[in-house]
Amino acid sequence: MPTATVNGVKLYYEVTGEGFPLVLSHEFGGSFKSWEPQVRFFSRRYQVITYNHRGFPPSEVPEGEAAYSQELLVEDLRQLLGHLGIRQAFVGGLSMGGSVALNFGIAHPEMAKALIVAATGTGSTDRERFEAELEQVARQFETQGVKAVAESLTKSPTRIQLLRKDPKGWQEFYDDFITHSATGSAHTLRGIVLKRPTIFALQSKLQQLKVPTLILTGDEDDACIEPAIFMKRNIPSSGLVVFPQSGHAINLEEPDLFNRVVLDFLTSVEAGKWAVRQPQLVGASPFFAAKK
Repeated sequence: MPTATVNGVKLYYEVTGEGFPLVLSHEFGGSFKSWEPQVRFFSRRYQVITYNHRGFPPSEVPEGEAAYSQELLVEDLRQLLGHLGIRQAFVGGLSMGGSVALNFGIAHPEMAKALIVAATGTGSTDRERFEAELEQVARQFETQGVKAVAESLTKSPTRIQLLRKDPKGWQEFYDDFITHSATGSAHTLRGIVLKRPTIFALQSKLQQLKVPTLILTGDEDDACIEPAIFMKRNIPSSGLVVFPQSGHAINLEEPDLFNRVVLDFLTSVEAGKWAVRQPQLVGASPFFAAKK
């Protein structure tokens, strides 16, 4: 079982394929296994790195909420790439992992050749309700265990799409979810998800981000739609893809579409063809050319 001791914790990781590195960071409800459709596709031309965050077995589950923060996850990723001898990579993630990828690009732009930010921004809108619901889920992890949470979370309004489209894939997602650590999950919710800055709070940093960025969201993932549009409007070198009739786990719901869109993006970046939107064109009239 490959593990790396980084930033004070042991992280489980897998490396598949050869070529330029592509690292994928998983969501709260998933694990390295959530990227299987992407690993099988992208390892044909890239070296694909997947791993489990701290708090997600078989990675180490530190005790105490103080051992969990988004800043720690970003540093975990930086040190994991260092452990693997990787100086630069394509960096992607979904949901919590998408937030890690985005903030990794902000903190270490020299290490990110491109960013893939999928289903990211939950908690940026309707904040009061979000905080109350996540604290309730954290307590449920502690008092009732992982299986009790799984019964509701895996069939939530943004997860039901996976069940509808791919019942077997949903079952695999569920079976993976119930292997999670209740302690690690509760600490992750309180220390990382509830305390990370919202996408809106990152505006000035997004405007300075020069790394090519692909933003992806499902059109039924209500909590992520506004943050996705906000990122598109503020990251000069970004593009936005919206998946029809799709919820949160878009890489699992629509793996072929997800893979092809991401491959086109990476190919464009490699060819030097990914455009940077000029500041004077942001908010320009759709009918008249911008004045020089």
